[in-house]
Amino acid sequence: MANMLPLMLGLRVLLLAGLQFAEGAAVSDGSCTFENSTCDYKSAYAFLPWIVNSEGHYISVDTFRGLHGQKAVLVSPDLQFDEWSCLRLVYQMTGLESSPNPSMLSVFVRPDGESFDYLLWSTREQSDGWLIASIDLRNSSKKYKIILEGILGADENNSIAIYELKRTSGYCIECDFEENHLCGYMNSWNPNVNWFVGGGNIRNSQAIMPSDHTLQSELGHYMYVDSVYAKQFQEVAQLVSPMIVTPISGCLSFYYRIQRESSNVFMVYTRDLHGSYEEIWKMNNVRQGEWNLAEVDLNALFPVEVVFEVAFNGIQAGYVAVDDISFSAEYCSGERGEIFSAHEAGCDFENGLCKFHLDDKDASGWSRVNVKPNIYRTGDHTTGLGYFMLANTRFTSQSSYFGRLYGPSLPGNMQYCLRFFYALYGFSKVSDALAVYIFEENHVVKEKAWSVHESPKGVWLQAEININKPMPCKVVFVSWCKSFWDCGLAALDDVSVSIGNCHVIDRMPPLPGRCTFEKDVCGFQQEHQRGGIWHRIRGTTSTSYTGPRGDHTSGVGYYMYIEATNMVYGQKALLISRQLRAIYGKQCLTFFYHMYGAGIGLLNVYLREEGGKRHQTLLWTRRGEQSISWLRAQIEYESDKQHQIVFEAIRGVSIRSDVAIDDITFTNGPCKDLEDYGTLQSSGYSDDFNEVDF
Repeated sequence: MANMLPLMLGLRVLLLAGLQFAEGAAVSDGSCTFENSTCDYKSAYAFLPWIVNSEGHYISVDTFRGLHGQKAVLVSPDLQFDEWSCLRLVYQMTGLESSPNPSMLSVFVRPDGESFDYLLWSTREQSDGWLIASIDLRNSSKKYKIILEGILGADENNSIAIYELKRTSGYCIECDFEENHLCGYMNSWNPNVNWFVGGGNIRNSQAIMPSDHTLQSELGHYMYVDSVYAKQFQEVAQLVSPMIVTPISGCLSFYYRIQRESSNVFMVYTRDLHGSYEEIWKMNNVRQGEWNLAEVDLNALFPVEVVFEVAFNGIQAGYVAVDDISFSAEYCSGERGEIFSAHEAGCDFENGLCKFHLDDKDASGWSRVNVKPNIYRTGDHTTGLGYFMLANTRFTSQSSYFGRLYGPSLPGNMQYCLRFFYALYGFSKVSDALAVYIFEENHVVKEKAWSVHESPKGVWLQAEININKPMPCKVVFVSWCKSFWDCGLAALDDVSVSIGNCHVIDRMPPLPGRCTFEKDVCGFQQEHQRGGIWHRIRGTTSTSYTGPRGDHTSGVGYYMYIEATNMVYGQKALLISRQLRAIYGKQCLTFFYHMYGAGIGLLNVYLREEGGKRHQTLLWTRRGEQSISWLRAQIEYESDKQHQIVFEAIRGVSIRSDVAIDDITFTNGPCKDLEDYGTLQSSGYSDDFNEVDF
């Protein structure tokens, strides 16, 4: 989380600092003004306490006592919301602007009965005033807690303060602009034209209207932008919503009003974290002198802001006003509609081709295969022992031919991130040995979106492509054999499709309970007692004929391994997870391991419950050389006590006994596809070690 892009939209208070609860109004569950206490929120015992300020209603934690880098955690009581709600947080963080390690404030949700907290929002933004963050909370059938976590920076005079928390029913994007916080909406500053609050006690002769839409009164409020200070043609003003982080789909509606006929352009866009805009609505057929209703379908399936933009045609172009922005989970037509399932557009090929298909003329191009496990042939990427797609396995008499594998149809006018793993064997020139084309639905228009340039031998590499087409399209994987003498094997596995830009998806909070070792060791710790050490590296290990050639996550990332050269026979290296909460019911631990080398020893996994080493239970073990591939392990276990998971690697009889692990995942509930392949013998040989099953 240290490098995570903040998903908040700060509102440097335009009118008054902070939220104001209506006098005498009931405070909803999950809300707190911190006037004299933390309400029902409690500071977690194991961390720094949040202090209630005696001179003003806020709580804070700071480094004035030399507490650099420490954590303060505030935990709500059990909450359960039957309706969608919005949590608004007013906060402030101070410190050195140039600090390489500033303070961080995060909000998590902790569902009842789960081991891990889910990150909702996080920021490192510092300011000299109060900021506001708006966070959508899904309706839930089970209880959960809200967790506020502040981590102090490494410098002197760092502080984190929370002024108020307020939970309201509805979506964070909804606003009638009657409260001082403006629901977290923010004006994108322009020296000449800007959005302001109108109505109430505000008097501006250029923008006065008889009444707002909400209260139908001159005391009601709305947002407006005036052209009186515009200095050039098409001067632009933007009103930006809070970031929609929790996916929503439905009907966005609002009321707008304009002054006098003009050629002003009033449009509504979505803008993602990458800065890409998509138009969703444009003003036309407006009725002057009254409030007009606008409705538009909004599919915010990845983080976006909604931008209300006005471009004026001159200084006498009047004004545009907006009020009563609302959202409904039903589409504007009154139907819920069918949501495209990006997950179903991918495939791991374990149980068939999913929604992929071959043309009749290309039937010999691609085949679904399973490679027998051995120490010479790399298996699939999904489990190491499963199925994948292989092109050019059956050569034809043609001097040059293509193999085409077609994916399912993707709806148009949406952003997609396509990711897949590939490997090449035997090509003298890899250029165009594997390429990806985007075919429009009619197969008339096609575009080459990606082609392989290089491919290290024996490594599954991940590739990614951003797709954004106005028309429905299909992804086509093409392998080209230029001639009988210049042809090899092209392997494909674990194709996935996500909605949104790949770069934006990578900046989203990581899944809880998952560690790829790409950024750090995820809280895992070593146990040093005259034992060996787990190392975090990328690429190959230093000893030949042992260890992986690349990580499992992407082929070019990081993994953990023991370097047998620096250990003696029988020496152990222990890698221990952070403390995991006591949970009733089954838990599933999934990870990938690599045990290749003539001298491989053992890899054990233990459950260590409260009480230390004497309370360890062996969950899983493998002995000796297993495969040249990364293999998947799945372990079901139960623990009603606070516990840790221990990975223990034991050095074998020679220096060729490097053991590696990668991509560790904890999930609640039983393992969905628990496999039991047994323990492969130390030699790794089989009678048909080069056999490929079609």
